[in-house]
Amino acid sequence: MKISVIGTGYVGLVTGTCLAETGNEVLCVDIDENKVKRMQKGKVPIYEPHLDILFERNIKANRLNFTTSLKEGLDHGDIIFLALPTPEDEDGSADLKYVLGVSEDIGKLIESYKVIVDKSTVPVGTADKVIEVISKNAKVDFDVVSNPEFLREGFAVDDFLKPERIVIGSSSERATELMMKLYKPFVRSGNPIIIMDEKSAELTKYAANAFLATKITFMNEIANFCEIVGADVDKVRAGMGTDSRIGKRFLFPGIGYGGSCFPKDVKALHKSGKDSNYDFGILNAVIKANDFQKKILIPRIKAFFNNDLKGKTFAIWGLAFKPETDDIREAPALYIINELLEQGAIIKVFDPEAMPNVKKEFGDRIEYTLNKDDATIGADALIICTEWSMFRTPNFEKLKSNLKHSVIFDGRNLYDLEEIKNEGFYYSSIGRKTVEL
Repeated sequence: MKISVIGTGYVGLVTGTCLAETGNEVLCVDIDENKVKRMQKGKVPIYEPHLDILFERNIKANRLNFTTSLKEGLDHGDIIFLALPTPEDEDGSADLKYVLGVSEDIGKLIESYKVIVDKSTVPVGTADKVIEVISKNAKVDFDVVSNPEFLREGFAVDDFLKPERIVIGSSSERATELMMKLYKPFVRSGNPIIIMDEKSAELTKYAANAFLATKITFMNEIANFCEIVGADVDKVRAGMGTDSRIGKRFLFPGIGYGGSCFPKDVKALHKSGKDSNYDFGILNAVIKANDFQKKILIPRIKAFFNNDLKGKTFAIWGLAFKPETDDIREAPALYIINELLEQGAIIKVFDPEAMPNVKKEFGDRIEYTLNKDDATIGADALIICTEWSMFRTPNFEKLKSNLKHSVIFDGRNLYDLEEIKNEGFYYSSIGRKTVEL
């Protein structure tokens, strides 16, 4: 099949590459001329495990191509995916200016029947708006389908190639048949393609992300309470997770959720509720609790150093909002860095992928090191913000000799309490007893 993908951000690039992998002819469209030139040369503009292999293979096979011409993209594809940004607006809503702007251009340019697919995460009712905008200028038939993505950063290629489910919101039999044909190779193991109306499909994505964000936030609240009453969140988590009604996933406490989806989607769903005169009380609590959680280590750090952080040096391991990505959007590390800088602290950081993105935010106000050990040399304490695998088994003797004080503030609970006690560290984690020196 001939497919066009408008937008080559995280979702668009993974979508286009994976669709090409199953034999489709895919043309990706982006307005960034330099980015398109780099991709044409085989350079992947984002970090996502395994994407580079598929990217290179399909470019060489001439199944994956790139252009800056929307007209070329529309002429090429029978199915047109819109994978455009929907950034958070000032009021928390999803800004649809890119989606609706391209939709207006589509109406002016299409010359034959097309299926226009909303792949971006969009509020309920967006498909109707896209239909309305395209219809103002279109002289041919078209259909609009909602097909939300459920890609986890760090696992996006596997998630696309082996989806747990595919959701298609469509009121058109013709469009549904084309979408079923496109996705048939991805569900050979029997995972479902769920057909529903467009509004239900749009809401499904928001509901799923908001529920997971709520689950994370609830566990963080339990962890904070554990510290007050002397319970151990790891034991509580194990006891909860073995209940099949709850499940083991998304029960790990930490310093809050971040990334491109959860923060934005929770706020957008909350705002959609307000727009419909409905108060999502639980989402309001989730947003408030997560904002608090991102900075929960700061009072502990200040207390340890007698509320005087000026001139103190802190090593930070992990900058991305989660491991296996370079995405720093809403990453807790950024909030911690800002707070420490305001207190006059000196910051040395290491992350295997995210440092170039962080440098765009902070410039030379912090120091970027070549490896995790260099970050700790001469630091007063280590702060762990992202659970990259390389941080799980450090050389504790080397770490102790590098640090001025044997102090770790761990926002991801990487280490066993008994082990860290035996290694001779002061260790403050989330929802567990503090190990004193």
